[in-house]
Amino acid sequence: MVALLTICFVAALIAPLMHWALPKYAGVALVGAPLAMLAWLLKQLPEVMHGHPIEQTFQWVEGLGLELAFRLDGLSLLFALIISGIGALIILYTQGYFKGHPQQGRFLMYIIAFMASMLGVVLADNLLLVFIFWELTSFTSYLLIGFNHESEDARAAALQAMLVTVLGGLFLLAGLILMADATGTWRVSEILQRGAELRAHEHYLPILILVCIGAFTKSAQFPFHFWLPNAMQAPTPASAYLHSSTMVKAGVYLLARLHPALGGTEEWTVILTTIGAATFLVGAIMALGQHVLKRLLAYTTVSALGAMVMLLGVGTEESIKAMAAFVLAHAFYKATLFLVAGGITHETGGETSIDKLGGLRKAMPFSFVCAMLAAVSMGGIFPSFGFVAKETWIHALEHHPLLVLATVLGGAAYVLVGFSTGWKPFMGKMPAGLHAHEVPLSMRIGPLVLGLGCFVLAFTCGPIGAALVEPAASAIAADHLHVHLHLWGGFNKVLAISLVTVLIGVGFCFARPFFLGVAGRLGGLARFGPDATYQLLLSSVLKFASWQTRALQTGILRDYIRITVLATVALVGASFIRAGGFQRWENLSPVSVRVALISVLMVLAAFATVHSKSRLRSILSLGVVGYSMAILFTFFGAPDLAMTQLVIETLTVILLALAFYHLPTFSHGSAVRTRAIDAAIAIGAGVAITLLVLAALHVQTPTPVSDYYLDHSYKAAHGRNVVNVILVDFRALDTLGEITVLTIAALGAFALLKLRPKKEEAPK
Repeated sequence: MVALLTICFVAALIAPLMHWALPKYAGVALVGAPLAMLAWLLKQLPEVMHGHPIEQTFQWVEGLGLELAFRLDGLSLLFALIISGIGALIILYTQGYFKGHPQQGRFLMYIIAFMASMLGVVLADNLLLVFIFWELTSFTSYLLIGFNHESEDARAAALQAMLVTVLGGLFLLAGLILMADATGTWRVSEILQRGAELRAHEHYLPILILVCIGAFTKSAQFPFHFWLPNAMQAPTPASAYLHSSTMVKAGVYLLARLHPALGGTEEWTVILTTIGAATFLVGAIMALGQHVLKRLLAYTTVSALGAMVMLLGVGTEESIKAMAAFVLAHAFYKATLFLVAGGITHETGGETSIDKLGGLRKAMPFSFVCAMLAAVSMGGIFPSFGFVAKETWIHALEHHPLLVLATVLGGAAYVLVGFSTGWKPFMGKMPAGLHAHEVPLSMRIGPLVLGLGCFVLAFTCGPIGAALVEPAASAIAADHLHVHLHLWGGFNKVLAISLVTVLIGVGFCFARPFFLGVAGRLGGLARFGPDATYQLLLSSVLKFASWQTRALQTGILRDYIRITVLATVALVGASFIRAGGFQRWENLSPVSVRVALISVLMVLAAFATVHSKSRLRSILSLGVVGYSMAILFTFFGAPDLAMTQLVIETLTVILLALAFYHLPTFSHGSAVRTRAIDAAIAIGAGVAITLLVLAALHVQTPTPVSDYYLDHSYKAAHGRNVVNVILVDFRALDTLGEITVLTIAALGAFALLKLRPKKEEAPK
């Protein structure tokens, strides 16, 4: 499992090289990675069917109890099969779609990395590992959506998708951390076994809300749905993969995965059912007024994701079965329709509006057949697997009349979209000036396999239900569920509702001009919608950032020092005020006369440094401060530190004297008020640091870290000088970093001194 996942990431890394070496066959060669994963998953199918998950674990951070844990059960198997299977077909499709494109290798790298990231999400059994792969899907989808980076619209859509999903990811991370804290483990499989404990925890509701926000942003639930249609700026292969089987279903997967731990409560039911039903209807309604191929399909994806969340929210055994079946049905018909839409756009010179297409059945008969197969399944029409899933769905909601009504209306919209994408572009007469021809072989394999799959799954729905849907539903419910899918269940109430849905959908097809007109008249309301809210928030953040930059980045070093020191003083002061001030004055040891005298000398020298009108006297006064510090080190038993201080101070005084000799005439440029403010800030910083040191002296730690260094300095590092051992062994990388910084600074100073501009030649 881990090896195959690694192979997928390696395939992504070498994709540009493969395209450079084999420009005509790179996609064919790289398809081996998802096919290998698919073959391995199919091999594990019997074990998973019988309730035996496959697990692999590696130590990550042993001291923190973190592991690289992966687990394959019924739910992850269903999603992994869809991801790897459709991923292989998408890669083959890419070979023809990007034929001759100079950036095909880059796209292959992005799409394969996207696939591997999504596989990581569904296979990971550690919360932090899930989150890492979760964020990788956001990052790789950003690259895919913004692939055509010359387009401003593509860049804006990519940024929008990433900001929305990454912001949701931050909420999710907080929820996962609280979940791990409440259950005492990071392992997902262990958390699922402690569901009762988690639901009874005082932090259950915050955990649920945070996780739901993360899942809703990822799976484009209302009101975060707006980013998904805008993501259609991505190339068609990316859109097909994004919508059918990968990132947009990550949120649905996470909710399904955590159902045994978080589900079964009133809060879960209310949140998921309400948001899911709202998203289902909003997506379906928005689809009615669209005429662009990919946006039509995008809004129905939003609707379908809402339906999946709604079914999870209902939470009954039947609704869970329906959700698992619908995930499979949706993947097949939606990927087919997207691939056909991409083929139409590709072969007609970029035309995307269905109102400007027609008569393509003669020029593109193969695509027409594939589109019709998928459209029938999307509309839930017999004898497709979409029909099987819809029957299961309606049966699961029999006792929820409002949800059944929503299903009828949404399902009717699906019929309209299926007609608009699978029928309308191919029928009638071809518009004048439109030229088209059939797609190449590599672009036919995906639509053919997936389109036929919509019906093969239907005629084998019994075995498919037992092999894929039942293990997935059982994993969601954390109980063994019996799934019996059937293509024909006889004449009953469910069939009647299904027929009514199709008939209303046919009526919607005839009423399409009306829907387009209404959408045009109501278009002005978009400025009050979620997308407009996002734009307002983004512009506000940018304006605030601009103001903040102007206020803080003044270009004056003194201002930067002021801000940094004031922020430190404020934080330290707030901490002491919150703690009631320093409470251990009586525990401080008395100050000896010699220490007091040296301290007074340091204060006077520091005062002389800042008030002297002579540059040399200021340098000497500063040297007195340093030498006095060395004497204090000697008083407190640190002669080696005192010697180091003396050497450093001597060199500093000499270097400053030499450097200042070449500077302009010394002057007091700042006003009295400015110096007073600087003095106040400096005094505040001194007081804050003093309080911190005093407080640190009274902090009781179970085992002082200094004991570790004292015990291991000679034994492990073979050094008697503990300070030296810390610098060159225990903190070697830190010391290396400091040396690197000093080296770079020295090189910069050398360049400034050495590379002087040449004197201009005198005119002849």
